[in-house]
Amino acid sequence: MKISSAFDGGNITCVKCDKATDIQLEIRNDQDSEFFQWFYFRLSGAGGQACKLKIVNAGEAAYPKGWENYRAVASYDRIDWFRVPTDYNGKILTIRHKPEQDSVYYAYFAPYAMERHHDLVAHCLQYPRTALEVLGETVDGQEIDLLTIGEGMHKKHKIWAIARQHPGESMAEWWMEGFLERLLDQDDAVARALLDKAVFHIVPNMNPDGSRRGHLRTNAAGINLNREWQEPSREKSPEVYWVRQRMEKTGVDFCLDVHGDEAIPHNFIAGPEGVPSFSKRQAKLLKNYKDALLQANPDFQLKHGYPANRPGKANLKIGANWIAERFGCLSMTLEMPFKDVDDGTEQRQGWSPARSRALGRSNLDAIRAVLGNLR
Repeated sequence: MKISSAFDGGNITCVKCDKATDIQLEIRNDQDSEFFQWFYFRLSGAGGQACKLKIVNAGEAAYPKGWENYRAVASYDRIDWFRVPTDYNGKILTIRHKPEQDSVYYAYFAPYAMERHHDLVAHCLQYPRTALEVLGETVDGQEIDLLTIGEGMHKKHKIWAIARQHPGESMAEWWMEGFLERLLDQDDAVARALLDKAVFHIVPNMNPDGSRRGHLRTNAAGINLNREWQEPSREKSPEVYWVRQRMEKTGVDFCLDVHGDEAIPHNFIAGPEGVPSFSKRQAKLLKNYKDALLQANPDFQLKHGYPANRPGKANLKIGANWIAERFGCLSMTLEMPFKDVDDGTEQRQGWSPARSRALGRSNLDAIRAVLGNLR
């Protein structure tokens, strides 16, 4: 038997792998950071054996409550990801699985590799309304891609969507696939109506370095990008620096920052209620957007999520808050679960890439519902 993670997005250290029922593993920290929780690795040579894969440092992870009622995902072909029995005793996360083949992959959530990111960008550029701008480079020298979809920028609403500031939240880029797929569908009446009145600026992956390195939350310099928006650095947080510079040039009428939450088994939106300049207009837009998304997709809900910040108490280092304050616009954080959605059922895949893509598509309906009142 062998454990390996020397591939795009991989993360694990093998402590012991001489007996199928006692494979011991540890998750590596993000570079120069105390954060860790993302894992992605391959087990080979164990086909037909009842395996117990024990992540022995799980209790020290960034969000240990994320392991409660959680099931890891597995795949033989890295396309079909399914949930496998998993339990957590407060210290050790144990994955119990009898692989049917001699090569099987396990991950915290279905991975979204940088190669797939490049395929997504290349696919979008096959459509005539799409343009690519490389805003700058990451710490590791990867390119920061901005897709602009639509024409007549000065006369239209400026819609921004960004994803994966936290690289381990791979469901955010699966969401982007669905969002972009529908937006570029020339036969979709909602997409056509939106592009008649708006130009979309989209960063499908804000953190290429963390994605490739197998990080949970930080970039190559160990920086949490979603705490850098007030004073980004070209040296330590160039990803935020260059995106923010571009926003200043275009303006922002609407922004959605797409994430995943480790502990809460629901889809929800965190709004900018606590920013100093939060207005009645923004409050109405926020309510209308949530209501429209609830109507468009029952996988969204309004009961569970983060408590709203008290007036004037929002952390302006966070992207959605800084954008709402700077541009006076509707700016929100959309969160999806790592866990199964708590809807009373247990599905083979639980929350999945397919459902993330579907939620991405549904957000176009919600944007259309508020578009006329954005400014």
